[in-house]
Amino acid sequence: MHTILFDDFKRLEFLPLAFTRPIGALRFGISKLSEKWLSLLNTPVSFNTEPYLQEKFPLFCEANSLWINARAIPNLQIRESLLLLQPGEGFGSKNAPIAFRTSNIPEQGALLNDIVENISFKDVPAPIKMLANITDLFSLNHEAITYDFERLTANRPSAKLSQTCTVIGDPTLVFVGQNVVAEGSFFNTTGGPIYLSDNSEVMEGSILRGPIALCEHATIKAGSKIYGATTIGPHCKVGGEVSNSLLMGYSNKGHDGFLGNSVLGEWCNLGADTNTSNLKNNYSEVKIWNYASRRMANSGLTFCGLIMGDHSKCGINTMFNTGTTAGVAANIFGGGFPPKFIPSFTWGGADGTETYDFDKAMMTAERVMARRHIDLTEQDIAVLRHIFESTETFRS
Repeated sequence: MHTILFDDFKRLEFLPLAFTRPIGALRFGISKLSEKWLSLLNTPVSFNTEPYLQEKFPLFCEANSLWINARAIPNLQIRESLLLLQPGEGFGSKNAPIAFRTSNIPEQGALLNDIVENISFKDVPAPIKMLANITDLFSLNHEAITYDFERLTANRPSAKLSQTCTVIGDPTLVFVGQNVVAEGSFFNTTGGPIYLSDNSEVMEGSILRGPIALCEHATIKAGSKIYGATTIGPHCKVGGEVSNSLLMGYSNKGHDGFLGNSVLGEWCNLGADTNTSNLKNNYSEVKIWNYASRRMANSGLTFCGLIMGDHSKCGINTMFNTGTTAGVAANIFGGGFPPKFIPSFTWGGADGTETYDFDKAMMTAERVMARRHIDLTEQDIAVLRHIFESTETFRS
């Protein structure tokens, strides 16, 4: 049996992160959603997503496949119910499917509405939460880190934390992977667990208040202050002050400055002393850009900082206003506050913007990725070209 994570009509709510990946490939908690389902169901996982992403994130399908809405948050209670589904049965409804099992292989490129046409849907017998939009990635990150911590540490011994470090709270809630370097730092678990993945590093003088996930080969720079619930993805470098934020991977906030209630994609870089506002002076609800309606919309949140797509960068001393959204491959610089919506492939800032030349953007991406010994592939370029062309109207 294969598990297929499918994107539904709410995919637009997860842009700009979903420009470059299916929803099921988003990191949430310690691991990606797809990795959680793989662990929970012990079946191969693939994606049913937008055509331009499908080559990079292929779909592997067989007649008896379990399809799960990629926005569904995995939990142990739903596991048995999903495994008991018979071919032709599903949970949810035709208009809002949560999960279903097919009895045949859909035609290549078949729409979701056609795939579920002959499915008999019923109510979900176990509670399951659904991610509603991109801000849920930080708003619900506390429980996601806690779930992953319990899953990843079960029956697995932790390495010892250096005696130069101080633990406040339950020391069993600090898990130390292999080849972790952590010296002279403070770990507070009274608010949640702290997970230090293999080959990660916490430099001296740092203060961590859980729940926090530091993923493989990620680094917390000296003297940093990291508040939960925060995920620092693989190969990220983070310094300064960070609160309730999620970095997907391969992104850097290496210097002083504040990042709060924010989500950064991959291959992003925040210049020294970059700051994000995450609370309005009048404490009112934050509005953020909505790609579906093409306008600013209420987020339902009092705290909301920066949402930044893959390959975007900003210069030193950049000031991001509350609820700013930056698309894919934007290069942001200059004095003052940049616009609260910065389209993909934008070059500039408060003093004016123009289109970032595609070839120059690819040259930068290639250089950045080469520093981590990763190639910018033809698939990557094809995906980014599609984004460049399809977002042109936002830049005009």
